[in-house]
This record gives sequence, structure tokens and C-alpha cells, in this order.
Amino acid sequence: MPNRRTRVPPPSGLRRVMFRAPLLLYRWHLGWLLGGRMLLLTHTGRTSGLPRQVVLEVTGRDPATGAYHLASGFGPSAQWYRNIRRTPHVTIQVGRRRMPAVAEPLGPEGSGRLMAIYALRHPRLARGLMRMCGLETDGSAEDYHRIGRDHIPFVRVLHDERPAPR
Repeated sequence: MPNRRTRVPPPSGLRRVMFRAPLLLYRWHLGWLLGGRMLLLTHTGRTSGLPRQVVLEVTGRDPATGAYHLASGFGPSAQWYRNIRRTPHVTIQVGRRRMPAVAEPLGPEGSGRLMAIYALRHPRLARGLMRMCGLETDGSAEDYHRIGRDHIPFVRVLHDERPAPR
């Protein structure tokens, strides 16, 4: 099945408020309510050089390194994704734990593999992500792999021992 993508506009109105609610929880020091499934990513704006923040779903963890895996559901044009490609040194917060980190975009094959793993672990969430992103899938692991490879880049975020930039 071809992975057709329909253009999905950025969230607006009530949908935007819902998308921004997790960010408000973090700003009110209530990010711990989201558990380990959401992560606050503080990154540097590629044009302004100013700190920017986004809350993203943790799609997985690497048990060997402790790295967090994130998906850019709106593709490579998402602002946070474009910013970390320019400046990979970021700060992350999961619950109450805040740390400097390095964000590393994965290649197409790595993204495809992680998308297929995510869909296997969370089939309902994966279907919802596809609808939100305007993508169609037949639900097979192969199709999710293709979607990750062609449409949804993944990022590995690993704790960095160096202090985070200010």
C-alpha cells in the first residue's frame, strides 16, 4: 500500500491548546504528572538563537545507553527537528529529572526500525499518530517501517555529561 500523505495543517484553536497543555504542566512544575511517556525538550532556535521548548512523546528507550527515542510526527519540517539538526545540544526533562543531552537524528533505516517497534508496542497510539500526521497505513510492521523510513524521522537523545548551553 502506498503511504499517501495528506497535508495536515499545524494545530490551531482548541487543538493547539490541547497540544500545548503538556508544556504548561512542565512550566507549572507539574511535568511529573506525565510520567516517563512525555519529555520536555529545550532546544535553540536556529534563526533567533533563543531557547525554545516542546513536549514530545517518548517513543522508546535504548536499554544499553539510556537514550530516549523521539519521533518528528510532522516530518523533517517540524521546527524542533530543524532546530536540533542545527544545534544538537539540548536540555531534556522527564518528570522532575532535568539534564543536558545531545539530540542525534537517525537515518531512514533507523527511523523505519523504530517506527515499526513503536507500532508493535502501541498499535492504537501508532494509528492515531498516522491520522494526526495525515498518513495511511495497512497496519503491518513493513508498512510502519516504510512510513518511518520515508516520512517520520526519529531522534535519539542521550544524556550529555557537559553542562547544557544557556
